[in-house]
Amino acid sequence: MTVTFGTLPEALRERVPELGVDLDTWTRRMMRWHFDAETGSPFWVGRRAKLGFDPVTDIGGFADLARFGLFDKSELRAASARDLRPRGYRDRPFRVFETGGSTGAPCRIVNVTRLAYDVEIYRTVLEARGVAGGDVLAMTPSGPHAYGHFVEGLADSWRGAVHSIDFDPRWVKTALRSGGDADAYTAHLIDQTLTLLAAEHPSLLFTTSRLLVELAMRLPRPLHTYGIRAVCTGGTSCTAAEAEFLREEHLPGVQWIDTYGNTLVGHALQADVLQADVLRADVLQADAVPGAPAVPGGGTGHSYHLPPPFAVLTVVDPADPWREVEVGERGRVRTTTLLEDLFLPHLLERDSAVRTGPHPWFPWDGVAAVRPFLADSADAEEAVEGVY
Repeated sequence: MTVTFGTLPEALRERVPELGVDLDTWTRRMMRWHFDAETGSPFWVGRRAKLGFDPVTDIGGFADLARFGLFDKSELRAASARDLRPRGYRDRPFRVFETGGSTGAPCRIVNVTRLAYDVEIYRTVLEARGVAGGDVLAMTPSGPHAYGHFVEGLADSWRGAVHSIDFDPRWVKTALRSGGDADAYTAHLIDQTLTLLAAEHPSLLFTTSRLLVELAMRLPRPLHTYGIRAVCTGGTSCTAAEAEFLREEHLPGVQWIDTYGNTLVGHALQADVLQADVLRADVLQADAVPGAPAVPGGGTGHSYHLPPPFAVLTVVDPADPWREVEVGERGRVRTTTLLEDLFLPHLLERDSAVRTGPHPWFPWDGVAAVRPFLADSADAEEAVEGVY
């Protein structure tokens, strides 16, 4: 199938058939997987008898996951990687990824299948944008961080080369927490990137928005003159003024593709703003909201959509994390991850966002105008974004 934005939902379901499973059915499947002694991880199987309900018989759909309450991230921090690996994958190779530690000690997760899902989904989106293929410059965290491994898997899918830099995001966070600055380390990252840009002329650049701004300040000429066709960003954000500067001065002729998410929940995909006359009934899915603006509530910019049933973004009332806000309202982001590799019910994120309705490209709810959640909480006080 030739992938266009008009065929994108169909192409995603064709290449990743699990995306065609309805959320309630998938939830029941994941309960059987994670809480059966033969397939589940020691982490969850060991908790089954202490829950006060039986996830296999009492969870009939996604809404019933509220019985788990809010997930305490400290439990994940304390768990060993071996306890997190599902027993159903005991005979398959796995990798251990770690979070960047923005809100404290890093969390570990295991990967058996989720990276393959992420690669297939993201490659399909790149094909719809006409920029899949070619060599890649990965100005991304390396070592135990999932981002770098994801970029390598993506390039492997079309047999492209990956030119990586040495990048430890925790170094910057440690410096900032101790009262220092990130300037010296950021310069180290930029120096490596400039060398590879000039020598290798890659087609795609993967990085964070914050580092893209820093790179642009040192580029002697626009990115397209180095052969870059698209810049793919994730992690940190930049201001509206910085984004306008990048587009006008350094990204002419280059697509800028952003994602929202993290190691625990995955990639929420960017949906571009569409004019009202583009939102026609013949391109909307049956479960979409006809005529809904891409960014309700008068916002500007794009929205982000996380593919269910693997994960779900919910925007909730900060004072009541069980009340979902209306489309167009701002609230705190709550996430649920439902993968064979990882089950995390109802994790409150450090971000706030505006809830959006479905988009023709991604026919499920999304979020827009993401920014830090400035609540009076230990996580919010300790959160350090750095360059990632």
